[in-house]
Amino acid sequence: MAKQKQERRLPAAEAMCKVRTLRTSPRKLNLVAQSIRGLNVQRALNELEFSHKRIAQDVRKALYSAISNAENNHNLDIDSLVVAEAYVGKNLIMKRFSPRARGRATRVEKPFSEITIVVRELGEAA
Repeated sequence: MAKQKQERRLPAAEAMCKVRTLRTSPRKLNLVAQSIRGLNVQRALNELEFSHKRIAQDVRKALYSAISNAENNHNLDIDSLVVAEAYVGKNLIMKRFSPRARGRATRVEKPFSEITIVVRELGEAA
């Protein structure tokens, strides 16, 4: 007995990429996601290329992956793609301890986050 094939969750003119473990806080990652939301993919890639944020390079890789998924898996035209959605979520938090004065220790939290990028093909009329 084979596993049933799942239905496609996105409309036919959309493709997505999800990165689950990015070593930054969701608050910092959301600043980068806001900067590309709603832009043409070429403009978004340029925005990420020249961003001063460290995490922008990982978001750029995710956007390239979404573009490749659109082109290779869904036969969409990459020249008419737009970043339809870019949203951020929380992931695990590594907990470490830092030594303090008088033999005490303080907990240091190192958060991870995840990002989902959805690209949509705009029609010729739009």
